[in-house]
Amino acid sequence: MRVISGKNKGTKLYTLEGLNTRPTLDRVKESLFNIINFDIPGCTFLDLFAGSGSIGIEAASRGAKKVIMCEKAKDAVNVIRKNLEKTKLTQQIKLYNDDFEKCINTLEEKIDIVFLDPPYKTDYAYKAAKQLLEKNILKENSIIILETDIEEIVEKQFEELSLEEFSKKKYGRAHLLFYKLKK
Repeated sequence: MRVISGKNKGTKLYTLEGLNTRPTLDRVKESLFNIINFDIPGCTFLDLFAGSGSIGIEAASRGAKKVIMCEKAKDAVNVIRKNLEKTKLTQQIKLYNDDFEKCINTLEEKIDIVFLDPPYKTDYAYKAAKQLLEKNILKENSIIILETDIEEIVEKQFEELSLEEFSKKKYGRAHLLFYKLKK
């Protein structure tokens, strides 16, 4: 796993051992950032289920003004800290070692881009998106990106929210779904 583009391009990142976390593949990450590339510079980016931190680090490397990462697992947080030190992005990134719901409750700034990659087979993406909408911390043109393996179920859940799907991509088992606020 590596940083694909930006000021940290080519930096190899530490990963988590075991099967509890599935890192976003480089080809998926590259496609994701190609779609939102022009939205990244100067944005506030929220990586809610951060894992090893590769998505948030990629956003920071590409020019996000501020990146907020939330990860509950202590071993994952330790890997993120090592990756932040290696990339020298500690000033640009705020890391929370907490449950996603508690993390959202502590947020005060408006968010431009949200990346949700919760554990598969959970309804955490729906709960997180609903809570972000209720807390009213998304900007009018915010983007929510979801990585999932259960596309149909998530799309049905998200129909209930004030979100509109504007793009989706499939990479093997992984689906990337892109949402904006309904106007």
